[in-house]
Amino acid sequence: MAEQKKENNEQKVLSKFAEAAFIEQRRSRRWGIFFKTLTFAYLFLLLIIFYRGADPALEATGEFSALISMNGIISDQMEINANDVKASLKNAYANPGTKAIIMAINSPGGSPVQSGMINDEIKKYKSLRPEIPVYAVVEDICASGAYYIAVAADEIFVDKASIVGSIGVRLDQFGFDRAIANLDIDRRLITAGKDKAMLDPFLPLNPNHKKHLEELLAEVHQQFITVVKQGRAGKLSPNDDVFSGLFWNGERAIHLGLADRLGNVDFVAKEVVGFEDIVDFTTYESFADRFAKKLGAGIGFAFEATLIKLLTNNYYLN
Repeated sequence: MAEQKKENNEQKVLSKFAEAAFIEQRRSRRWGIFFKTLTFAYLFLLLIIFYRGADPALEATGEFSALISMNGIISDQMEINANDVKASLKNAYANPGTKAIIMAINSPGGSPVQSGMINDEIKKYKSLRPEIPVYAVVEDICASGAYYIAVAADEIFVDKASIVGSIGVRLDQFGFDRAIANLDIDRRLITAGKDKAMLDPFLPLNPNHKKHLEELLAEVHQQFITVVKQGRAGKLSPNDDVFSGLFWNGERAIHLGLADRLGNVDFVAKEVVGFEDIVDFTTYESFADRFAKKLGAGIGFAFEATLIKLLTNNYYLN
């Protein structure tokens, strides 16, 4: 009897253990499903954020004025670069509804190489599709390399207060040779090639190097002048100051022949092109690209900070 009672108690204990294990297993399964669902939702959200999707401009129908905005510095790694502008022009010209190209320019200039590539691309499409006019609309500023781009247009529109011009070339640098001499720092430099150290900021400026650079800048400046004269043929005022590097407001720019008329994007689309519907074909940086750049910059800053701490023997574990 006692043995049977003991056996029943063991069965009850085993039954409770089994029931508890089953409940725990069910709970684990539920939490597993929850976390798997959460992970899937997170990945799906990332997919939506990073996926660019179809560009609405490429699906535009009807007849319209195609807009390409150029805002910022001109450089291969900056807001305005030849690759993005080429893609914008290609898409705009590929759409059968495009009746004109309007370039909204707001830039102080930048790389002469990128500016030249964009200028060449605009002129290429103008020769292939002469029935589609190209208009440049200056917003706040169109100077230096930005004006290099603008002269490829059939007409240049400005605001009366816009800044236009600055047809020149410059090279900026600081010299630290006297600073390191005052700090009693010894400059150690080994080169192969007598001019390899040209523009070294820790060495005095060599007169021969200065002369060479002045000639180089003069050549690039002459290339700039030639492009402007070709683009503004028959419109430029015979004023030597036009190519001196000076800049003017919009009204003065029209008087000098650097621009044609007053007007903004809406005015050009409605009154000049005759199609007030505007479709933006500008190639913008995607969220994924911006995220990748910020992530890369963050990693770079963290690595730099760690390296500095190691080099200065101030590395601590917090």
